[in-house]
Amino acid sequence: MTPESHSQTPDLPAGDDARPGPPPGCPAHGLGPGGLARLHESDDLKRLYEQLREEHGPVAPVLIHDDVPLWVVLGHAESQQLVRSPVHFTKDSRIWSALRDGLVKPDHPLMPHIAWQPMCAHIEGEQHRRWRGAIDTAVSATDFRSLRRYVNRSVQRVVNRFCEAGEADLVSDYAEHLPMAVMCHVLGMPDEYDDRMVQAARDMIRGTETAIASNAYVMEALNRLTARRRKEPQDDFTGHLVGHPAGLSDEEVSQHLRVVLIAAYEATANLLANVLRQVLIDPRFRSQLNGGQMTVPQAVEQLLWDEPPFSTIFAYYAKQDTELGGQRIRKGDGLLFAPAPANVDPRVRPDPTADMQGNRSHLAFGGGTHECPGQDIGRVIAEIGVDALLMRLPDVELSCDEEELAFTESIASRHLVSLPVHFTPRPQQEITQAPSHEVGAGVPAAYDWQIGGVPRQTEAPAPAPASVGGPAGGADAGVRRADEGAPGAGGGVTGAGAGVTDAGVGGGSASGPVPAAVPVPPPLAPPEPPKGAWQRFLRWWRGY
Repeated sequence: MTPESHSQTPDLPAGDDARPGPPPGCPAHGLGPGGLARLHESDDLKRLYEQLREEHGPVAPVLIHDDVPLWVVLGHAESQQLVRSPVHFTKDSRIWSALRDGLVKPDHPLMPHIAWQPMCAHIEGEQHRRWRGAIDTAVSATDFRSLRRYVNRSVQRVVNRFCEAGEADLVSDYAEHLPMAVMCHVLGMPDEYDDRMVQAARDMIRGTETAIASNAYVMEALNRLTARRRKEPQDDFTGHLVGHPAGLSDEEVSQHLRVVLIAAYEATANLLANVLRQVLIDPRFRSQLNGGQMTVPQAVEQLLWDEPPFSTIFAYYAKQDTELGGQRIRKGDGLLFAPAPANVDPRVRPDPTADMQGNRSHLAFGGGTHECPGQDIGRVIAEIGVDALLMRLPDVELSCDEEELAFTESIASRHLVSLPVHFTPRPQQEITQAPSHEVGAGVPAAYDWQIGGVPRQTEAPAPAPASVGGPAGGADAGVRRADEGAPGAGGGVTGAGAGVTDAGVGGGSASGPVPAAVPVPPPLAPPEPPKGAWQRFLRWWRGY
């Protein structure tokens, strides 16, 4: 494909009769040779993709940086054909005609995505089966029950860092930290997780001036891990990769660990932020979760349709002359696999706002032989990451208008910059506890524990009887004196403004102090484990 194969837009005469140029933000703004759209110059890619679909159909010609031509695959069926036809298309960029002809310079901005590397994501055939087989074996050895337990405990650790402040940025404080904490554990290097590792991973992906140094920092950690597993085999992802019969070298192991770590981290961080954003801004979404019409896993799948973690994935290349979506594709042409527009193909989603009800036929994780091998790990992190956070902070609310939320957008992905929220400050919890919103010190007892709930309006209480219970549910009930101190994390009600104390009900003074003659019940014992078979199964499945 060359730009010259598409006719140039004719020049119009100057003067009063000249057609005005497109305003900034218009999809037609920034057309290149042949009248082709430059993807990297668009500030509204969703709108541009729809215009391209209307003009060219499910496969459209476009330009990327330096006016390098590509096809972008917009159709759902055509995308599946692209990733499932290894006879016609490959991920090996060495056959790309634009690269062979010198159109793609060594300093091209997308070279880190395009340049061939000795890893399974860029290779086909027997070598791909060897490397991919080792990764699949390592993934299949994952104990998902233990993983769920670790995700829950990681949520506790991360939320404990900001729960007492009453405010946070759920992107930088949560969504960017939880996936890295879990992935470091999965790979077998939990001690490497810290703020520096998170910053290095984000820096690598953003392609800043310090990206090379950040990549070196990550690779040093992975090289140490690989060498350690050679000497001390362990039952973790790296241990299975090192010990696989395919006999991967240390360099092959380290490079594939890098791909797994960064791809899983980036995809899951984006997914987690997008789901939390949707919960906070969309009353329909929130009410479906509150009312039980939608489970958290279904909410995750819905966002994989609406906001896939990667908008496009670089790239596939034609191994021979062929046809796709009514377009003639020549040998050596490059094709952009684009989950974002393919997921809203009107032939499969006539109503792009419709609830997909857990349907997993989206293209967020690719498909074919290069389908993301760790997608189920990402799902576990996102599902528990949303569920457990809302259990810890059920009254979390957005601290700005929806319109103020900002994104950074590139051809590859669309990132939520920040998600500022506020909530009732809560004490830290033991990491071995199941995440809970049980009332602690300083938290109003009269509260509707639901997503986005608000304090209940309570009537003036009657005089306290000899024994007074707490809120409905019993787990937080009880009458306590302020000088008894707070129980452990998630314990009973105490302090001003909590349940019934010696300052009165709800922290007021209308009812006066509790009479000395009223016996004070002892601290409540921890709630008994669920008795029903289904509840016991859920508790076991979640790792508690």
